[in-house]
Amino acid sequence: MQRGRLRPLARLKGLLGPDVAGTRQSLTALGLSTLTSLAAGVTLGAITGTLERLPGLLVLVPASIGMRGNIFGALGSRLSTAIHTGTFGLSRRADTVVGQNVIASMVLTTVTAVVLAGIAKAVAVALGLDQTIPVLELVVISVAGALLSSVIVLAFTLALAAGSVRFGWDLDNVNAPLVASVGDVVGLPSLWLASLLVGFGALSDALGAMMVLASIIVLVASLRSRLALLVRVLRESVPILCVASLISVVAGIAIEGRLSTFTALPALLVLLPGHLSTAGALGGVLANRLSTKIHLGVVQMVAVPGREARADIAFVILLAVPVFALNAAVAELATHLIGKASPGIALLVAASLIGGLLAVGFAVLIAYYGTLAAVRLGLDPDTYGVPMVTSSIDLVGAFSLIFAIVALGLV
Repeated sequence: MQRGRLRPLARLKGLLGPDVAGTRQSLTALGLSTLTSLAAGVTLGAITGTLERLPGLLVLVPASIGMRGNIFGALGSRLSTAIHTGTFGLSRRADTVVGQNVIASMVLTTVTAVVLAGIAKAVAVALGLDQTIPVLELVVISVAGALLSSVIVLAFTLALAAGSVRFGWDLDNVNAPLVASVGDVVGLPSLWLASLLVGFGALSDALGAMMVLASIIVLVASLRSRLALLVRVLRESVPILCVASLISVVAGIAIEGRLSTFTALPALLVLLPGHLSTAGALGGVLANRLSTKIHLGVVQMVAVPGREARADIAFVILLAVPVFALNAAVAELATHLIGKASPGIALLVAASLIGGLLAVGFAVLIAYYGTLAAVRLGLDPDTYGVPMVTSSIDLVGAFSLIFAIVALGLV
């Protein structure tokens, strides 16, 4: 009888992951991600006045926050592979694996921030949002906000990698959730601070033009460098990050189009960053695991996922239910604390679960088949996995939450 009761638990343990430590690490990281995304949600709910004063700024929000996860999530994935293959080591030298990855990440931060501002303006105008702020002011907000937040996210990513080596964590299990959550926390305040630099006419325009010129010079100089890994990371990252920027901006357009709904029920704005972050983090965990196992020769990428890949997919889907429910509960609590309107805990949990499970299902498809495509094309899945997942989730996650809101009659 005792053996019969233990058998389902043993099956669940086997389904949840390769070991108890890995499951605990991911659950802890996702729980922390939910709590830290609360700060981002509260910030977003509290700056509705700024969003209304600067039309088009909300278009930048999902993309700008997501880009920190794209760049530094990919950095963490590459560092995880370096740890597993024995090539990781912190050093001040620029020619080391870590040094070249750090330089690449900061160059990508500057370049993609400029690209993101240009895409945001172009897409907003193309879709009829003609009253958005000027493109050079968007550049100032995008670049200044990106640099402010990236310094913190970079330091955290390196500390997380060093901690993984020291304490025996698997960086693949914690990298995507924690890096994305830190990006959420520092991203919105950084954008708000950067918005204080605009509105000064020619001075703001001149600052924006200088930022565009500086990003071009930095990119060209880096691509002409003799640091092979730096050049490879930049060449492989710039195209996928530009595509990711476009996808994330479209997500921002979708949210901007529903701004009245979100401002009428600020609890939905509080929920939004955690919703996007959790879906992207779960997809990122899957992408990171698959990428490391590919480098180690443990997983073979084929059209139909094999046993090892299916175990990781099941692990991610099972984690989604409690984490999305927690997102809603935390958002409801935060909304009451700041005195904002909410549709109620039951409807908020329902919206989070419906939208979240739809988004995670899509994230699984992108993580697996995106990694498969990268391998088939001879590209580094560490560089492509996280950006493909998180940018897609910025779009699909936004639409999935809006779908859930409409389906539940909240609008």
